[in-house]
Amino acid sequence: MVRVTNRAGTSPFLLVCDHASNYLPPHLGTLGLKPADMLRHIAWDPGALPVSLKMADMLDAALVEAGVSRLAIDCNRPLDAPDLIPQISETTLVPGNAALAEADRAERIALSWRPFHDTIESLVQERLAAGRATWLVSIHSFTPVYKDVVRPWEIGVIHDQDERLSAPLIAALQATKRFDVGINQPYSPADRVYFTLERHARSRGLPCVMIEISNAEIADADGQARWAELLAQILGNIRLPASAGHPDPHLDS
Repeated sequence: MVRVTNRAGTSPFLLVCDHASNYLPPHLGTLGLKPADMLRHIAWDPGALPVSLKMADMLDAALVEAGVSRLAIDCNRPLDAPDLIPQISETTLVPGNAALAEADRAERIALSWRPFHDTIESLVQERLAAGRATWLVSIHSFTPVYKDVVRPWEIGVIHDQDERLSAPLIAALQATKRFDVGINQPYSPADRVYFTLERHARSRGLPCVMIEISNAEIADADGQARWAELLAQILGNIRLPASAGHPDPHLDS
């Protein structure tokens, strides 16, 4: 349950959308939730996929998207994470995830988590074997209010010690003077939300950054187009040394 768009894209950017879909395969039923729950942020990142697809087109970048709701399994979590298969999301109980048998857990991993990460892995290896620079960008959305706490940012840029992409991205967003830019807000790598980038980029010394857009900003096609155009323009103007998109020989891949 994974899809690749524009696999042969010429850009150094490789886009990933971990929470692209709210789809639940029929054999999982509803997980005990109401149809309205599947439209909420607990099930996916609303607006993130349309933005990602537009960016992939504008940048001529490859895009890998997970095709199953994070309520079934969260592809942006390590396999030992307590919320890999969440029994509660925000404040909503997920009855269908309670007391899963080991066989059921393994089936969820094989359904979505493994194909998603195997696909990214094969694409990264394919690009590096061809001598292609590879810079990973993960695209997410967040709720303007979480557990009654207001989040004032229109966009957040999440990064760790590697600031090769985050620093110019933050600077360009701030230079517009149009947005409240969250730096490691509303999340940071310490919140365990950086797993996909840690697994596929940081382990190799490849440049990477995580983008979080308020889902109020990308609730319709106009907002999605505006943000995709702005982010594609900023990212497309980033210039890094030729060696930046290739594996660090001092790191184990």
